[in-house]
Amino acid sequence: MKTVLQYRASPGFCDQIKTAFAQMDPVTVVDEFDEPRFSEAMLTAEVLLHVLKPVTAEVIANAPHLKLIQKLGVGTNTIDLVAAKARGITVCNMPGTNSQAVAEMALTLMLTCLRRTIYLDSLTRAGNGWNPDLEALDSVGEVCGRTVGLVGFGQSAQRLAPVLTALGAKVIYTARSARPDAPYGLRDLETLLEEADIVSLHLPLTDETRNLIDAKALGLMKPGGIVINTSRGEIIDEAALEAALGSGHLRGAGLDVFAQEPAGAGNPLFALDTVVVAPHQAWLTPETLSRSLAVAKENCRRLAAGEALLHRVV
Repeated sequence: MKTVLQYRASPGFCDQIKTAFAQMDPVTVVDEFDEPRFSEAMLTAEVLLHVLKPVTAEVIANAPHLKLIQKLGVGTNTIDLVAAKARGITVCNMPGTNSQAVAEMALTLMLTCLRRTIYLDSLTRAGNGWNPDLEALDSVGEVCGRTVGLVGFGQSAQRLAPVLTALGAKVIYTARSARPDAPYGLRDLETLLEEADIVSLHLPLTDETRNLIDAKALGLMKPGGIVINTSRGEIIDEAALEAALGSGHLRGAGLDVFAQEPAGAGNPLFALDTVVVAPHQAWLTPETLSRSLAVAKENCRRLAAGEALLHRVV
């Protein structure tokens, strides 16, 4: 079975793929920026292992033998599901495989914002570590004693919440329905925004959640609040976030995702030293890849055997 991965895979990732698919047909790995090679590979591909580069209707139309689009992750907003369904192509994701990594990255971004790590790192490297802006020192703080609001309460948020509690934070959350087994306070979104010192986003991108965190929502947050986003960039109105940070209403933001990806150097948020950024890498650890490849391999086996696939979306 011809399987194609469209991703700029590291040597370690390539080794993991070879090991995982050792008893199956080799996976063709194509760099996301190599469009000619990808187009050629898709002419015979039966399975596409999808990471971030959008799977458009055009990609699907030019893949005559494609049977399965396997998302390495959870969010399928980068796949044209309508075009896939029209062609009879199955789409699957893999909930839970990256939850640990995303939870850890959200915590990393929180701590980095609170302790002004990026600012202090650059200052120290320049030999000025003992001569900081004193107002910057006044803006550091701890997780302990703060209220953290989790917007969405899926698997990454559920892993993060007890860690925050152990560090001394109060955790509240918003979700479609209460979790009776969760020892945290359920709030509606507006109340959560008003109460939380740190707001961390853990929800998919849909028509309902696009620009959910807009100027009005940011205005509800406490002065000195922090926003963390490891979900999808379009959930936040970036212009409104820039304004809230620039005015000093918000203390900082930790962003792993952006409305336009890959994010260009001209993004105005990058000019703010209160913003910590990463290039949509929250999910990416060898451990996540190992779990993801196990699911992908199993679905490839099931596809070949005519069995029901795991985590089918379309």
